[in-house]
Amino acid sequence: MAEPEQPEFARERHVLFLEAMASELPADYASQEVNHLTLAYFAVAGLSLLRELDSVNKDQIAKWILSFQVHPKTDNELDNGQFYGFCGSRTTQFPSTNMKDPCHNGSHLASTYSALAILKIVGYDLANIDNKVLLSSMRNLQQPDGSFMPTHIGAETDLRFVYCAAAICSMLKDWTGMDKEKAKQYILSCQSYDGGFGLVPGSESHGGGTFCAVAALCLMGFIQVDLASNLQEPSSIDVRLLLEWCLQRQAADGGFQGRRNKSSDTCYAFWIGGVLKIIGAYRFIDHGALRSFLLYCQSPYGGFTKFLYDQFPDIYHSYYGLAALSLLEEEGLEPLCTELGILSAALLTA
Repeated sequence: MAEPEQPEFARERHVLFLEAMASELPADYASQEVNHLTLAYFAVAGLSLLRELDSVNKDQIAKWILSFQVHPKTDNELDNGQFYGFCGSRTTQFPSTNMKDPCHNGSHLASTYSALAILKIVGYDLANIDNKVLLSSMRNLQQPDGSFMPTHIGAETDLRFVYCAAAICSMLKDWTGMDKEKAKQYILSCQSYDGGFGLVPGSESHGGGTFCAVAALCLMGFIQVDLASNLQEPSSIDVRLLLEWCLQRQAADGGFQGRRNKSSDTCYAFWIGGVLKIIGAYRFIDHGALRSFLLYCQSPYGGFTKFLYDQFPDIYHSYYGLAALSLLEEEGLEPLCTELGILSAALLTA
């Protein structure tokens, strides 16, 4: 029996899906309102990879993003231990009966990363932002072990927020917002016995945590790109084990799993594929099998699904499906700056 014909890259359906998402999110996303900026990042970044940014009002988007930035009311508030970044949504800008912070400052590292990434993508000059206040207050979030809390009122600390801090400093071209050496030591403590990185020291290796670790080290200048080209070169991480762990994550269906014994998931084609891209080992994966997996994860409604043969897309996996295809140099997609998660052309702006 003949093999079923592989689907084509459904570019126009993806454009329509992301244009709709950029305009108004469906009701099912209401529970994620606190992450509104991050959801906006997926829509805008996806459209930018599809070369369809002209379909949205970039000036209006920049104005909307800037409305989420938190500013100290007086100079005296600069020393109150708070973080003055970006809130994730409208609701986080207003008082909550459950919030421990009497000043109602809902700034969050992930939201700040998303805000700056969107502003870079739409061509806004980040020099217009009060970088000094943002970065000096971000140091309040770094812990003695080098990790970062996402917000000054307290939360979990793990590699996701170390990455956010590094990406923020990189986009602002100013590293005064963090102690890089402490951050490096925390990252190194998260590499597991099998070569991957857990989100916290001693935890199971995870695709997302591994990307955050490697990308942050690269942004901070602690590892060189194309590490895998010369495994004899000394490195702060165990590159051989890392390479082996990443390559083992490509499954028989062509996709990537985020952890051992898990199903292939669209987003890990970027998270783990991105690690391999950074260390110069992307050539070792089966490109054709991965592309086939991603194309079969396309939804008939536009966008991408989480798992193979799911029906309904979501905005998160839709963006990372496109990002993974960009790493594969799919025709019609913009090149991606892997470490920052934004199109490469955005780095040419201020």
